[in-house]
Amino acid sequence: MDLLLIGASRGLGLAMAEEYLKRGWHVVATERDATNSKLRPLATAYDGLLEIETLDITLPEQITALRARLAAKQFDLLFVNAGIKTDDDETIGDVSTDDFVRVMVTNALSPMRIVETFEDLVTANGTIGVMSSGLGSVANNKSGSYEVYRGSKAALNTFMRSFAARQAGGSRALLIMAPGWVRTDMGGPDALLSIEESIPNLVNTIEAQRGKPGLQYLDYLGRTVPW
Repeated sequence: MDLLLIGASRGLGLAMAEEYLKRGWHVVATERDATNSKLRPLATAYDGLLEIETLDITLPEQITALRARLAAKQFDLLFVNAGIKTDDDETIGDVSTDDFVRVMVTNALSPMRIVETFEDLVTANGTIGVMSSGLGSVANNKSGSYEVYRGSKAALNTFMRSFAARQAGGSRALLIMAPGWVRTDMGGPDALLSIEESIPNLVNTIEAQRGKPGLQYLDYLGRTVPW
């Protein structure tokens, strides 16, 4: 099985790369900066199973160049992992325009550019997934906070619904995944889940949806997340 994993230089993406390698998948994984790469040790440990590409998903010309390099490949799974945030308590009234644009471009626009650009490299019965968040649920937002991040992930969810609507009747599984609140550099030390509690379960959930056409918004345990 072949995976194209976008955004695997640290945190959840890096853990996903390792989990799929453990399961014997061939993985093409991207990192934004090859300096002090955390993927390189995995390439050594899983000789022949991991290919590393450099990509900044906010730069369209780099997306185009990667598409050209991978043109001859086919993937069973395309998964896009991207996420940045502003200060947790910063409201939509406080955020600067530059910071707002930076978060929206990274978290919503750029992942969808990847999906649109690489979808034809995914097998007809393959899976396309994006890493969202439970915070992207509009229905579940009863506490506020993380406002810009919430908005960016809700936007990503909406764009995936539009993509799915254009793919109506298609045979691919389309997934919006919520990994839970995980102890990473972004999630922070007080998060509820370890990477080991989240990622293997998230991968199990992705695998369980193989061959099930249409769009689903699921958490790491396979539970449906309200829109």
